[in-house]
Amino acid sequence: MCHVIVTCRSMLWTLLSIVVAFAELIAFMSADWLIGKAKSRSGAAPDDQSGGSSEPYHPTLGIYARCIRNPGVQHVQRETLCGPYAENFGEIASGFWQATAIFLAVGIFILCTVALVSVFTMCVQSIMKKSIFNVCGLLQGIAGLFLILGLILYPAGWGCQKAIGYCGHYASAYKPGDCSLGWAFYTAIGGTVLTFICAVFSAQAEIATSSDKVQEEIEEGKSLICLL
Repeated sequence: MCHVIVTCRSMLWTLLSIVVAFAELIAFMSADWLIGKAKSRSGAAPDDQSGGSSEPYHPTLGIYARCIRNPGVQHVQRETLCGPYAENFGEIASGFWQATAIFLAVGIFILCTVALVSVFTMCVQSIMKKSIFNVCGLLQGIAGLFLILGLILYPAGWGCQKAIGYCGHYASAYKPGDCSLGWAFYTAIGGTVLTFICAVFSAQAEIATSSDKVQEEIEEGKSLICLL
């Protein structure tokens, strides 16, 4: 018989697990990791008066994607083109970014798996006599380590030719040059921190669902158990 057990701590852990997985996935797919130096629509420097009036913009560069201004569209409201610059894994601009993509992909896959499993923890609390919360917490800790490795290696690729084209010749490993860091990079960092918080909080979810009060409710034959 399936006993549906819902506690505040287990529900909060489930929600955080889902949020973290989606945040890391969105950050990984985004092109807003590096915000390039200002350019005009024609490609000239924004302070160049010879090219007429053109509003400067900031191109963005991600691990495998980029956003640029479409020079051929002058009167269309949506002028920014976003998409992958690399058609395959080997075309990613830097070997460090290729490693980053691998580590982040592995970490995100683990987080998405845990997020899916966490939905069923209300009904299933153990697998092969092992607490599902403890197993998921361990997996989240492992995912966090993969994410950290990816984020450490990512700035090492700032010296590649692709990054130099966006950030200027002063760009080098761990020095973004004329670029600034975009929201995707900070989201990935925040998601990594939350990943470890989820890993720790899984222990609290396990304690809440295996408390004496829960066992008393189960012994009374209740199939739906909701505790604050």
